[in-house]
Amino acid sequence: MKISILLPYKENFSPSYAGSVSLFLKDTIKLSNYKKFITVFGSTTYKKKLLKNYQNILFSKFFFRSNTKIYLKRFLEFEKNQKSDLIEIHNRPEYINYIYKINKNIVLYYHNDPLTMKCSKRLNDRIDILNKIQKIIFNSKWTQKQFIKGIPKRLYQNKLLIINQSTNKQKVNFYDKEKIIIFVGRLNKSKGFDIFFKAVTNVLDKFPEWKSIIIGDEPREKYTINHKRFKLLGFLNHSSVINWFKKSSIAVVCSKNNEPFGRTALEASSCGCAVIISNNGGLPEASPQAIKLKNLTVKNLEKNLIRLIKNKKKLLKLQRTIFNNFDLTNLKISKKIDFYRSDFFK
Repeated sequence: MKISILLPYKENFSPSYAGSVSLFLKDTIKLSNYKKFITVFGSTTYKKKLLKNYQNILFSKFFFRSNTKIYLKRFLEFEKNQKSDLIEIHNRPEYINYIYKINKNIVLYYHNDPLTMKCSKRLNDRIDILNKIQKIIFNSKWTQKQFIKGIPKRLYQNKLLIINQSTNKQKVNFYDKEKIIIFVGRLNKSKGFDIFFKAVTNVLDKFPEWKSIIIGDEPREKYTINHKRFKLLGFLNHSSVINWFKKSSIAVVCSKNNEPFGRTALEASSCGCAVIISNNGGLPEASPQAIKLKNLTVKNLEKNLIRLIKNKKKLLKLQRTIFNNFDLTNLKISKKIDFYRSDFFK
């Protein structure tokens, strides 16, 4: 029995700069009934890896040649030596055509909008994927809805599954939470950081006992942060981010674009934050009880923040409601993954 999980080329399967795909795999593989039979394949320069059952695909990189093709060629060499019973491809539909030639037991995971991805944008591309794979896993209803646009139901019936991302539910003392408004993610306009920055600056000026923690970076956009109660921490490892969520009272996830799911909102919910999100893409699935901003403006975000700050009972009620209803645990999601895997090993 052998399950091979193929990461996107350049995905960092390491505690250093681990992406949401790597964190998702690390958490669910540990709890899987098939963990002894799983090997994660990837290519990262970081020495420390998230799991022991990881195979690094190393090769000399070339400037004028496709490193992705070399990466796939190296993976297929492993596959020829010992064929997998199941190959799970994460977030790279273009890998299917290469792997299908030698192994047809393929499951594809979408962590992003299928209509923005190579070899998945066109209707014919998506129909071709359906003809070549056993199942497609989506991280949200929204992502699945994007994929099936224009496709007759008979072509995808019984092939599609929604398996959300997951995290551990944390131990939280609501009375130990500090007066912190937190933002985690890329500090750019697509993530709504410009709106967050302006709205929270206004809020901090009105409520001097509150402060804001910002975790993340963005080399392509620069913001001058000189407010004395704004603290920019840059990129932090995952455990540090979770600790800050546990301390914070309010978390804001205000993406302007459609988020495929929203791991930041998920983790803030698991830590008992009062979560405010934009009503875009799969974000409402990551935190169903969060305050949803249908109108994403500085004024509207500021208004909702002030309502929570002024009304302690409302703030605590929202924190408890979000936390008590959180159920996207690693154990639950790992069982869902194992359930479809079991079809390959009957």
